[in-house]
Amino acid sequence: MQHQKLALPLLFAALAVGIALFPLVGDTFYIRLVAKIVVLGILAMSLDLLVGYTGLISLGHAAFSGTAGYVAAALINKAGILDLPTLLAASLTASGLVALVIGWISVRTTGIYFIMITLALGQMVFFFFHDVSFWGGADGVNLADKPAVAVGETVLLDLSVRINFYYTALACLVLVYLLLTMVLHAPFGQVLRGIRINEARTKALGHDVQRYKLACFVISGLIAGLAGFLEVVRGGFISPAHVNWHESAMVLIVVILGGMGTLVGPVVGAFALVLLEDYVADLTDHWKLVIGLFVIGVVLFLPDGLIGPLAKGGKRRLCLFRRPKETPRESIGDA
Repeated sequence: MQHQKLALPLLFAALAVGIALFPLVGDTFYIRLVAKIVVLGILAMSLDLLVGYTGLISLGHAAFSGTAGYVAAALINKAGILDLPTLLAASLTASGLVALVIGWISVRTTGIYFIMITLALGQMVFFFFHDVSFWGGADGVNLADKPAVAVGETVLLDLSVRINFYYTALACLVLVYLLLTMVLHAPFGQVLRGIRINEARTKALGHDVQRYKLACFVISGLIAGLAGFLEVVRGGFISPAHVNWHESAMVLIVVILGGMGTLVGPVVGAFALVLLEDYVADLTDHWKLVIGLFVIGVVLFLPDGLIGPLAKGGKRRLCLFRRPKETPRESIGDA
């Protein structure tokens, strides 16, 4: 059991070190590709907090990352603000407020109703950015410049320099992982696990379940906002496609692919999906079919995700050949 607890943090540490050293040997294209994967990993970790730890399946998660990206783009292009702390604070505030509103409505529902309400509200955000000309409409907007940190005339960090952005995104990935690890090991995180296991019993223990779910929703939305801010800076462009439900579904696939409820699994899932897409797209025009078959295969044979065998100590058999057994009762008395 102790080895299982250490395996996932060690895997994340190995990934972080590998990402940090990659620019020493990788070419420019793959450095940019890994930066994209790191940002996607942050977004997937934020969704994993909802799906894997609290049992809240959301199809509107792109609304939070997209809002942060659009706010950053508007402040840069229309207000000429390039100060990184100011842009980041404004973007996170906007994504947090959207998460608060959507979460306040959504946590009053459960099951399929929760999924559908997050989808509907997320699409309302999509049409807001798609139909209002201020945000660039269907064509989206290009960034006029990229943010920086400066003291007087001295520039301390310029994110228009590719390697600077690369290591800034990596630092954000590590910080988000450490933050979520602390949150999940705190009493707050234990209550979230209790909600996933048995919401009625958790409520019977005296916990305000809706308040905990709303807090979790807002934290997840803030982290998604960070990923959205980094994505618009990375690509220098944002469009309504970044807010559409297809983006939310893709992030959910990444979480399931890597392994829900592990934090490091979504990062592994992001690497697997993006690298496979890059490889297969050069081989065939039907690359989406290949990726779909790959995802189906993982779901069938590795139901706990790509890192499932590591998370479970390598003791689980393939899903198709595992005898069904009664689900053990899990206690949440310590929640």
